Amino acid sequence: MADPTAGRRTPLILLSGASGYVGGRLLPLLEEQGHRVRCVARRPEVVRQKAGPSTEVFGGDVLDRSSLDAAMQGVDVAYYLVHSMGSRGSFEEADRRGALNFSQAAKAAGVRRIVYLGGLGSDEESLSPHLRSRQEVGRILARSGVPVLEFRASIVIGSGSLSFEMIRALVERLPIMITPSWVNVLAQPIAIDDLLDYLMAALEIPGSDSGIFEIGGADQVSYGGIMRVYARQRGLRIHMLRVPVLTPYLSSLWLGLVTPLYARIGRKLIESIVHPTVVRDDTALRTLPVRPMGIEEAVRRALTGEELEFAATRWSDAFSSGGEPRSWGGVRFGSRLVDSRTVTVPVPPAAAFQPIQKIGGDTGWYAWDWLWHLRGFLDLLAGGVGMRRGRPHPTALRVGDTLDFWRVEAFEPGRRLRLVAEMKVPGRAWLEFEVMGDTESATIRQTAIFDPLGLLGRAYWYGLYPVHQLVFHGMLRAIASASL
Repeated sequence: MADPTAGRRTPLILLSGASGYVGGRLLPLLEEQGHRVRCVARRPEVVRQKAGPSTEVFGGDVLDRSSLDAAMQGVDVAYYLVHSMGSRGSFEEADRRGALNFSQAAKAAGVRRIVYLGGLGSDEESLSPHLRSRQEVGRILARSGVPVLEFRASIVIGSGSLSFEMIRALVERLPIMITPSWVNVLAQPIAIDDLLDYLMAALEIPGSDSGIFEIGGADQVSYGGIMRVYARQRGLRIHMLRVPVLTPYLSSLWLGLVTPLYARIGRKLIESIVHPTVVRDDTALRTLPVRPMGIEEAVRRALTGEELEFAATRWSDAFSSGGEPRSWGGVRFGSRLVDSRTVTVPVPPAAAFQPIQKIGGDTGWYAWDWLWHLRGFLDLLAGGVGMRRGRPHPTALRVGDTLDFWRVEAFEPGRRLRLVAEMKVPGRAWLEFEVMGDTESATIRQTAIFDPLGLLGRAYWYGLYPVHQLVFHGMLRAIASASL
């Protein structure tokens, strides 16, 4: 019997916005499920670094109509995950042009369906410019005649998302905060995992009609409520003092001072927050195979995901190659503080890694050992483990081994060692070593990472900064000398 699938062409999926937050997470999901994927990006070289070997990457800009034609050829489904919220000038006009160009190119190429991610908000209300623009984009795409599946979402909760970064920074840095009325406006936050599940489900929706799906998590909660959930899961206490008036402009300046958001983005975000963004039409919940999680689980996953992504990060362009940090107190990574420095030695990587593999225990920490022992003694007084545990073997290492008041969290022989601190500190701390190079030379990178817990954690880091300079600088230089 002949195979009924023989000769059937696998659909080709075009992904725009692959370098963005949602698109960057959707790309590996599409690849893992075996879809044929093509990306279109203004900076194709950035996307190529993330894409798998079978994914095509085209250069193109939705603001340049002619640049989209080649990328659209042969495409069945096109994801439109582009917006101009961070642009200067009229982002509404840029959004209109981008949507018109994309939909016209899709129509000309015979694309079967466009999948678009927009924003929740009732058409009956006076929406913010950002939400109004997101919904206008959906209408422009649909006018092309290409069927459009539009997903309208509220706040996205996930490690690295705009809203989550703002919430995290506020709670971590401000145990007492002055809160305007928008903090109590209801939203229906959705976990990034659930949002991606909805976007993937769009590939399985039968038919050729257009449709709008309002999507959200299991809970309706305000920004203030999300901040309380975050604080509870991080073991922090926060107090909110309400004020009757705080304009979006003043709020955005305030956010620019205490969060990673700069004022332009903050103002556009707050203008959207002042409107309720909750699901009023439950069609998506009734018809699609996604069961969204609640806010507690969404925040828990975001914190766990942040941990995994941070652990996988490689320290390169953001740090000085000369051995000194570029900013006083370390470079910021989200809420974490980082001190990263490198040194190059004229030996192969295996030789450069040998002193690192022996660190701790009887070998010691290569520089200012008496300061390490003093820190261990103070840890003992505070009820911690101190330096008494040593290490189980003088040269061999494996994940889970103790190294004085550290524990081996990751180990790749000859290349990488990451330690997580088990001493008493107001936060979480890691110490990582990486070695890269060739047969003639190797570069050793030493990185100290601290995730402070509230204001006490920051005071701890900055108070010890002069000591860190002595210890970390001396340790790296001594490791380099020991490898020769």
